[in-house]
Amino acid sequence: MTTDVQPDRMAMSQRERDVLKVMQGVLDGRRTQAEAGRLLKRCVRQVRRLQRRLEAGGDEVLVHGLRGRPSNHHADPDLHGQVLRAYRQSYRDFGPTLACEKLAAEGLTVGVETLRRWLLAAGLWERKRHRDPHRSRRPRRACFGELVQMDASIHEWLEGRGESMVLIGLIDDATGRVAAKFYPAGTVEAHLDLLGVWLRRYGRPVAVYTDRHSIFEPQDKGKALPDGVTQFGRALAELDVELIRAHSPQAKGRVERLFGTAQDRWVKELRLAKVTTLDRANALLERLVPEHNRRFARPARLAVDQHRPLGPGHRLEAILSVQAERVVSNDYVVRFENHFYQLLQPVYPGERGGRVVLERRLDGALAIRFAGHYLAYRELTDEPGGRPGPPAAAADRRPPVRPRSRPPSTAKHRPAANHPWRTKFPE
Repeated sequence: MTTDVQPDRMAMSQRERDVLKVMQGVLDGRRTQAEAGRLLKRCVRQVRRLQRRLEAGGDEVLVHGLRGRPSNHHADPDLHGQVLRAYRQSYRDFGPTLACEKLAAEGLTVGVETLRRWLLAAGLWERKRHRDPHRSRRPRRACFGELVQMDASIHEWLEGRGESMVLIGLIDDATGRVAAKFYPAGTVEAHLDLLGVWLRRYGRPVAVYTDRHSIFEPQDKGKALPDGVTQFGRALAELDVELIRAHSPQAKGRVERLFGTAQDRWVKELRLAKVTTLDRANALLERLVPEHNRRFARPARLAVDQHRPLGPGHRLEAILSVQAERVVSNDYVVRFENHFYQLLQPVYPGERGGRVVLERRLDGALAIRFAGHYLAYRELTDEPGGRPGPPAAAADRRPPVRPRSRPPSTAKHRPAANHPWRTKFPE
């Protein structure tokens, strides 16, 4: 008994079967080469070349030569295993783009899309679908310095390894150039400090775009005060910079997207550097921020810098301070933050009973200004004659309260015999 062994067969695709059906008519003489070219959307020379191949090699010539074989450009299997092991060990929550950068630093070079396919196949990554509501795009401003967006990001930047921090960022709308710094909290002093970094580096922008936090919009029990001015708004007004307050996070999308990138990439950079303190985090930012600007900043549509230089009248240490007004008493004493300050000579007309401006500066120093003049002062204490007030702020404390003087204790007082209390009323 004999067994017929059929040769190995390779399945043809539907497209290849359609080509074979058209070309079979040419081989049988029932269809011209020009008609086959029209049906296959090929020229007559290609049809003639295909006919010669079919006559010499049969139907299998229509199947691609690499069908069922690995690609000539496939990655080394050893590299595939090394990459997945390194990803599981050190970069498990990294996205494919950032993971490629870190793997390349270890000598494991692989393409982003290749790594994405490997991670999807291994179940280490999932596709993230973004289905945001439809919004109209606001075009970028044309010039550098025309609009700067500012915001703060509260996030677990150190992932519980150290102190809590807030990242405050500034980003230019036209170029995407960034300035950022970590602070213990998102206070008005922190925002003024970062604004000073931008002003000293680039100059005064035309406008600053922020949200409606109480740092930027005066509020009373959660309600906006249209006629009020915050410390930040007062500083921008003195610098002749317009303050624009957004009505939604999407309106200032560039700074929001910056924080999305930072919360993904910079958190992992802080982890790799084993950062546990605020100072070390800011030291790392000195490398990360220039690298971010070098990679992601873009040229402005118009090569014009709209920043204006700081003039002689712009004293940043005074403008970027927390200011308050107080009335000078008749003995030239001012009370501020439960401390008493004696104003010294020289005395200017209208100073007594007038209003002075007290500047609590970012370095902690206190300055007192009246009618454009900075006044000398000393802090009053319980010590005889007092002591001079330091340029820096003293520790916050209440002035000691002197106990009320009382007469020495005596025997129990008894009224005299003729005291009215002892007088009996006639019955």
